[in-house]
Amino acid sequence: MIEPVLPAWKAAHPSVSGHEGNHALREIVNAIGYQGRTGVQWDYLPHDLPPKGATYYYFAKWRDDGTDKTIHDLLRWHLREKKGRSADPSLVVLDTQSVHVAVGVPATTTGRDVAKKVPGRKRGLAVDVLGLVIAVVVLAASAHENTAGIALLDQAAVVTEGSVTKALVDQGFKNNTVVAHGASLGIAVDIVERNPADKGFVPQPKRWVVEQTYGILMFHRCLIRDYEHRPASSESRVYWPMTDVMSRRPTSATPSWRWT
Repeated sequence: MIEPVLPAWKAAHPSVSGHEGNHALREIVNAIGYQGRTGVQWDYLPHDLPPKGATYYYFAKWRDDGTDKTIHDLLRWHLREKKGRSADPSLVVLDTQSVHVAVGVPATTTGRDVAKKVPGRKRGLAVDVLGLVIAVVVLAASAHENTAGIALLDQAAVVTEGSVTKALVDQGFKNNTVVAHGASLGIAVDIVERNPADKGFVPQPKRWVVEQTYGILMFHRCLIRDYEHRPASSESRVYWPMTDVMSRRPTSATPSWRWT
């Protein structure tokens, strides 16, 4: 399913010198997936994969022109239809995650999450009821939840072409700012209240699926910490691991880290 997208991209972006490249695009995708799964530095990719220069060239090109999202959305549509659902959802769940950043990440794109006491960046996701990613936003950790929520709603409305009519958020999204913005987009935003009597982590109905998605993404070591200088690269770092996860599901392949 992925393969037809890449030769079409290649044909639309011919090299100025006419050089076709020494590496198969399938191997480029394998290298991006391997690097994301293991968190290895680009310079230390195994020798049976394309080198850093070629791999990062395509990673950056596909990040900038949205090819990474095209591939991701293609698989997401397929999995939703396989489950008997429409290609785009009517309900999304929003949440954020604050993560530390690596040394060298520009201070202008980072901050400190006062509530979670985490210095770094804030990663926001909008997912459907299957836990598949609809939208991603990466901000400084000091950004308010409302800022992330507004950006996620805007993306979800565009990506799904208006099919989203309802969104669930937690109590971190306050002051009805996100609710009002959702209403302007035709999306009813419900704030799911936590039971004050609950102790520790208690899954909230329907909202738990976004927590599950964050947990699945943590299998990919490139997301344990934000290593990217550009927030756009950090967003692409979410789409590629989700592409890796979804590419296993059409054939019910068992994830390699769970083999016995």
